[in-house]
Amino acid sequence: MMTLQLINPKSIAVIGASENIEKPGGKVLYNVKNGTFEGKLYAVNPKHENIQGVQTFKNVSELPQTELAILAIPANLCVAAVKTLLEEKNTKAIIVLSAGFSEMGPIGKKMEREMALLSDKHKATLIGPNCIGVMNPFHQSVFVSPVPKMEWGGTTLISSSGATCVFILESALSKGLAFSSVFSVGNAVQTCIEDVLEYLNETYEDGKSPKIILMYIESIKKPQVLLKNAQELIAKGCRLAAVKSGISDAGGRAAASHTGAMLNSDMAVDALFRKAGIIRCNSRGELTAVGAVLQHPKLNGKRIAIITHAGGPGVMLTDVLTIGGMQVPRLSDELMSDLHNELFEGASTANPIDILATGTSEQLEKCIAFCDKLEDIDGIVVIFGSPGLFSNIDAYRVIREQQNSCLKPIYTILPSILNAKEEMDQFVDEGGVFFEDEFVLGNALLSESRYVAPVVEKEAGKLKNEAEIKALLKGRKGLIPTHIGFEVLDLIGIRRPKNKIVSTEPEAIKAAQKLGFPLVMKVVGPAHKSDVGGVVLDVVTVDAVKENFKRLIGIKNAAGVELCQMERGLEVLIGVKKEPGFGHIITCGLGGIFVEILKDIQYALAPVTRAEALRMIRALKSYKMIQGVRGKEGISEEVFADVICKVSDLLVAVPEIEELDLNPLMGHGHHLSAVDVIIKI
Repeated sequence: MMTLQLINPKSIAVIGASENIEKPGGKVLYNVKNGTFEGKLYAVNPKHENIQGVQTFKNVSELPQTELAILAIPANLCVAAVKTLLEEKNTKAIIVLSAGFSEMGPIGKKMEREMALLSDKHKATLIGPNCIGVMNPFHQSVFVSPVPKMEWGGTTLISSSGATCVFILESALSKGLAFSSVFSVGNAVQTCIEDVLEYLNETYEDGKSPKIILMYIESIKKPQVLLKNAQELIAKGCRLAAVKSGISDAGGRAAASHTGAMLNSDMAVDALFRKAGIIRCNSRGELTAVGAVLQHPKLNGKRIAIITHAGGPGVMLTDVLTIGGMQVPRLSDELMSDLHNELFEGASTANPIDILATGTSEQLEKCIAFCDKLEDIDGIVVIFGSPGLFSNIDAYRVIREQQNSCLKPIYTILPSILNAKEEMDQFVDEGGVFFEDEFVLGNALLSESRYVAPVVEKEAGKLKNEAEIKALLKGRKGLIPTHIGFEVLDLIGIRRPKNKIVSTEPEAIKAAQKLGFPLVMKVVGPAHKSDVGGVVLDVVTVDAVKENFKRLIGIKNAAGVELCQMERGLEVLIGVKKEPGFGHIITCGLGGIFVEILKDIQYALAPVTRAEALRMIRALKSYKMIQGVRGKEGISEEVFADVICKVSDLLVAVPEIEELDLNPLMGHGHHLSAVDVIIKI
């Protein structure tokens, strides 16, 4: 729960204020006092009557009524202070800067819990502990620097870590990003990143609220809240990017299925971000670079013109973009002849457009304006540094003017961080956003070009036989017997070969004669049948049935033998794993042993729409095989997607399913049949 008093308080008290601005209590008071806050400001310190010219009280009990309190006192004093503030001072927002809580052990965790419970009871917002604070255009309640100018409509930064928040700010401000608010949630004992996102969504005001939201996330506590509010903010025109740290899955968990063994919690995060429409970044630098790209007008297409006065960076940017799937289209001599006549001899207009080291700001202006009118170009990158011989001020002025007047986005690489430092500072002061390195910009542009807006889910279709499925699975736990799994497939409309599970040799012979040859014989019981030699293909005689039955029934943990009509064609798979908090991850790929060797899979969070299912299939490296290659018939992607959607509907009806494997699904053309099924509840 986020309260207005956190965002726009009429009064602020700093508990643990200090004259020493090298201490958190001193620096936060200094920042609030010298920032934009216009309300009543109080300080609490038992040893002083006046700190930094601010009215000071001996203890919290002496304070007047206070809307926002900032705690910079030892951890063991915080609970009592919070209690007094909430019960006696009608405080509705508290920022705890202090460290020494859950990161120090059970006692600290208990103190955190007490503060959170008190805040919940009094319907107050608690930020932290162990954070740097909060800042926005109303107040800058942080104990760090830099404290940027806060502008409505600028970027919002939400961070788990206080120190990382500062590092991200420094990186972003050096590129010229503008900020409207910064939230450091620290240990997030009550208010987490997802709560801040929910507040931004619920209070969204077009023209005033941020359009760009950057996040550094250490722990996702409320995945569904993140998903819902990210999708809704994006529908309102916002863009989100995030770094999620702590992605390694060192331990791994025992799993009944191939899918369960392959998928991990980081894949759940990846699937969540994709479904939510959040661009996932892998570093602070990448996060701020993506933020800088998003601060430009929207790039509508993948065709880029590069204008430079230094050939090397233009070539390197071309390499990054083209390898990543964007285009730096060659511009013909005929098309560019008028522009070429305006440049010095030796200049190139083929794209990259190289105006040479002697190129002037006037020539740069003509190049940008010319490219803005080209139908074959969607965006422009200008690379302009300095050898230190002359000032770049005119060139940078031209870039800013063209950015404000051109229809297409213009991205700027300013590599001369020493030779042109003063000019670059002025460029930023005038609202410019720039990149120091072509590789960084190139990858940020690729992230933007690959972006797919989230699909807001339609309500999941109700399964026709939902009541029968629930009755069939009622009370079952653990691995479901194979024959029950096949009954489930029948009820949701997934095709399978006819089969019979037997426990004696005469039953096996009778079943073989009824099903017809060729047959597949499989042991029933062990999850990974191939690993124990439990699968026999192309059984074509009664004698072979007898021989293989004896061997298969003798395998350890065998509960029977399955005889199944032989399917032929390409093998694919659909798998499911339930990740706590996130829900079900559905995956698809080549089936059989290929999935273990190639690990070519795509995944998404359920429920999965048809569009998402098709996107998964088309993103597989083996997609050409599914389409059919070198005379071998593939599988209809529409049929494959239909089976994925049926599995998704099953998960909505029976959320208790923990793992599910259809591996392999085998077929050709419009024929796709589930040869094996594993369901774990």
